[in-house]
Amino acid sequence: MLVLVGCSAAHAATQTITEGVSLTLASAAKLSSPTTLTLTVSGTTFTNFSGSLLVNYKARTTQVGSATLSLKASSDFSPTGGPSVASGNVTYTCASAGLGTACSGTQTMSTTSQTPVVSISTNACVGTGCPSANPASITLQFALTDNPQYKTGSYSAPVLFTFSST
Repeated sequence: MLVLVGCSAAHAATQTITEGVSLTLASAAKLSSPTTLTLTVSGTTFTNFSGSLLVNYKARTTQVGSATLSLKASSDFSPTGGPSVASGNVTYTCASAGLGTACSGTQTMSTTSQTPVVSISTNACVGTGCPSANPASITLQFALTDNPQYKTGSYSAPVLFTFSST
């Protein structure tokens, strides 16, 4: 008598699927600086007031885009009777930029239009995961003409920084 016992072999099943993950990275810009800059005078009477401001920034530009950092005074000094941004009394210079091209020469701050600080070209990146320092920075050196016609007192003017990236 012959008995055949059939053993079924265990068959392993493997299935592989591929899923896609997609995202769109847009241009981006982030900016930070201290909340206040106090201009001081040193030396003789009626020399310029001055002060330095460190501005930190992160940016990513597209293959065809760019980024610009600029500033303007939101309004003139208050109270009235002192220096005037609108009269061209406040200037600044830019040190070298951590990323991009810093403004060149002496810039005159305005209450009506943005003035340049940094220009960043296409395909640029600074920040976490980028080859450049995180964050990049630039130092602005402000100067204010001290004129004997200014009334004594404390004066302030708000400065608006605009950082746009495409």
